[in-house]
Amino acid sequence: MTLPRLVSYGLAAFAAALVGAGGWLLSIAADPGQVAYFATACLLATASVGLGVLIATKRPTNVIGALLTFFGLLAIWVAWTDVYAYVVAHRPGALPVSSLLATVSQGAWMLNYVPAALLMLLFPDGRLLPGRRWQVTAVGLLVVPAAFIVLTGLDPAPFPEPFAGVDHAFGTPPPALARVLEPIALVLLPGLLALLVASATAMVVRYRRAADPIRRAQLKWFALGALFLPATLLLCWLSYLLLDGPDLAVAGLAATLIAIPAATAVGILRHDLYDVDKALSATVTYGLVTAALLAFYTVAAFVVGVVAGRSSPAAAAGATAVCALVLSPLRVRLQHRVDRRLYPARQAALAAIEDLRDRMHAGEAAPERLEETLRQALRDPKLRIGYRMPGTDEVVSATGARFEAAGEPTPIRLGGQQIGVLVRGETTRELMRELADACALLVEVVRLRLQLRRALGDVEASRARLLRAGYAERVRLERDLHDGAQQRLVSLGMALRLAQRHLPETDIAGLLDQAVAELGTAVAELRQIAHGLRPSSLDEGLANALTMLARGVPLPVTLDIGAEPVPEELATTAYYVASEALANVVKHSAATSVHLRVSRSDDQLRVTIRDDGVGGACVRPGGGLAGITDRVAAAGGALTVAGRPGDGTLVEAVLPCGS
Repeated sequence: MTLPRLVSYGLAAFAAALVGAGGWLLSIAADPGQVAYFATACLLATASVGLGVLIATKRPTNVIGALLTFFGLLAIWVAWTDVYAYVVAHRPGALPVSSLLATVSQGAWMLNYVPAALLMLLFPDGRLLPGRRWQVTAVGLLVVPAAFIVLTGLDPAPFPEPFAGVDHAFGTPPPALARVLEPIALVLLPGLLALLVASATAMVVRYRRAADPIRRAQLKWFALGALFLPATLLLCWLSYLLLDGPDLAVAGLAATLIAIPAATAVGILRHDLYDVDKALSATVTYGLVTAALLAFYTVAAFVVGVVAGRSSPAAAAGATAVCALVLSPLRVRLQHRVDRRLYPARQAALAAIEDLRDRMHAGEAAPERLEETLRQALRDPKLRIGYRMPGTDEVVSATGARFEAAGEPTPIRLGGQQIGVLVRGETTRELMRELADACALLVEVVRLRLQLRRALGDVEASRARLLRAGYAERVRLERDLHDGAQQRLVSLGMALRLAQRHLPETDIAGLLDQAVAELGTAVAELRQIAHGLRPSSLDEGLANALTMLARGVPLPVTLDIGAEPVPEELATTAYYVASEALANVVKHSAATSVHLRVSRSDDQLRVTIRDDGVGGACVRPGGGLAGITDRVAAAGGALTVAGRPGDGTLVEAVLPCGS
């Protein structure tokens, strides 16, 4: 077992023993107030002890775990000595009075600063910065409190109550030596302050030298916990203003007892738990605003007291409320200034989004540059933005290509609807969520432009397909007329002309029979060609045409056709939709039955063909369904082909039908 882990476990065991001894003292004290005080102190200190043991377990070579355990142990020790002093004062004779404890307790308060200072000096890896001055600082943090405890213990003055009559454990020096030692003890006070400043400076130096973003994030976490120390001073200030005493500072100290260990543990074990830059920036901003309000309240209370001759808390509070209203718009500016120093990524990204929005409105930039802009602002080349196409679940890039990105997606929402995703690279989740809200309008513009571009492309492609289909149909008609009816009619004319020249020699009856047969064949071919252009069965309505079409299908077809009249052009389109769908059923579906339904409602004509076949049909370029899709689109409607393999196929055309 490593030494740091062993020390941490030993300190935790000592803390548990102190808690048990405290329970025994409380049974002697028999005071509810002391019970509440000791229980609260132990509960708060347990967080530090537990987190210290956790760090020592996870990072056995790091001394930070032992320091955190010592930090919590000192809090329990202070509470235990307070309860001990209470028992000595209020239960005389119940406990032996320890002269050593009475002597050491006079200067032991200085030990409370040692763990926090050492944490600042050694965090996060438990090693000192290179350089002799930091070694001197570390040694000083151990020597100065020990020297101060010894010097205060040698002070010949009687101890304060309840140890006024207790002997000095270290003895008392001669008066001449005592007069020399007293100023030395006083000099140690600014010495401790200098050591604390040096420890804080070590944190700043370590942060500036850190090139690793993980190390920087860890140091920021510790700084966030350390900010509770000045927050405690603000609470103390407020307490003196409102309560004429430092009572509220106790709440700040209690919060600090939890905040510093928690921030230390998160910094070492889970530095990416939350966006520490955001938390640090918000804490500093609100701390500055609070300090400004307290300063104004102090000045207001003083001025009111001078003018009115007495203090008026109500007037001072009213003036402070006015000040708060004035400071409210300034808080945003203050937040921006703090962000520039403590949260530069957020400030840069929000400023870049705003700048792109302004340039887009001025016609100087395209909104599709949003991804590039955020990458440059955040210095995160892995950041990606996907745009969800309206009405679908398809996500595409700014160019319309399929969106593929590895990383954690953050949804972009507008009006409660997801319109895109942000995929982060090295940027924190919390900043991604904030940026998703900030860029939502730009994302909406881009995806609508993508939808319009795709729609125009579809229209252009559909137009080209219709032109090609029309040209192919004309070629087919020309070929059919040339090779079929035209040839028959030409042949018939030549036969009649030949008969005219050789009339006496010609079999008139046979010739006329042959001519009539040729004419019948030509008429049938012309009717077939004409039926390809428009089925003659539509002359009696769409219902009649579909009924006749269904009779030619070698499958049971269930018809459900409304009796409402349908405009001629829509009836033709509906007929060909049904014809192509039924042809596909016969050729490919292996179905046993088909259901054909035509209904008209809400100014729409809906044609639905559903089969129970193998399914899997889809619109393929150059296929029959592609041609029908273009025909339906030309009529202003939409064609849907759906169905999974094994579940049959549904073909549905929705055509606009004005009343």
